[in-house]
Amino acid sequence: MQPSSEPERYTHGHHQAIVSSHARRTAANSAAFLLGHLQPGMRLLDIGCGPGSITVDLAAVVAPGQVNGIDREPEVLDQARAFAAARGLANTTFDPADVYALPFEADTFDVVYAHQVFQHLARPLAGLAEAKRVLRPGGLLAVRDSDYGTMVHAPAEPGLDRWLELYHQVTRANGADADAGRHLKGWVEQAGFDDVVASASAWCYSDDEARRTWSELWAVRITESAFADQAVAARLADADELAALAAAWRSWATRPGGFFAFIHGEVLARKPGDGTGT
Repeated sequence: MQPSSEPERYTHGHHQAIVSSHARRTAANSAAFLLGHLQPGMRLLDIGCGPGSITVDLAAVVAPGQVNGIDREPEVLDQARAFAAARGLANTTFDPADVYALPFEADTFDVVYAHQVFQHLARPLAGLAEAKRVLRPGGLLAVRDSDYGTMVHAPAEPGLDRWLELYHQVTRANGADADAGRHLKGWVEQAGFDDVVASASAWCYSDDEARRTWSELWAVRITESAFADQAVAARLADADELAALAAAWRSWATRPGGFFAFIHGEVLARKPGDGTGT
């Protein structure tokens, strides 16, 4: 992707419904591919930590090591601090920061983790270059992003088909790539990391409660979040169509046989060098 001449836009925005959904993420459901590589005493950076629910899980694993969480939205960091305080974790720090200009010295971290970040970047290679800069030689990169192109649902619902088309249109207008999950391995290789290992895992919404929660989240995003504003501003949809798409999501959630699933691309890689200075 080419760099954008305008400030980047976060497609989802920070509507409370979105932040609340992010707060339900855990290391178990969002960082399982990384957990076996963590050890007590490590220093870890969580890029795009959001409300911190994953971050605090990782902090518990590496304690007494230090964990820094960064996000560009200061308000969600207050929630992250509250999560850490509720868990009694004193080894976490949360600060606003830009993924393209991380406020840390080179060779600082043993691990850099980013969940659902690179799908929103117009310059993913620049973001990976910063992640590599702050990793120590031999340090571990762990990135995970969804791939909207793999999203499937049943029973058939034309409104969900149009929603997925529109989502891709909005992210392209933002200079981002909704299908980032499939590209992570190539991007990490281009960024000059070693020992690149790719994997995938799925999220699935099939029971009644999961489908209701997932569909309501998207109905709200479609009509009330930054996504709605961006779709209208780019003349990709109007308010009437967005309302119809939200109704389609809510209708789908009530239909028998409902199923929705998609994969995430996951990559582990090392910064060149063994950290010994030899």
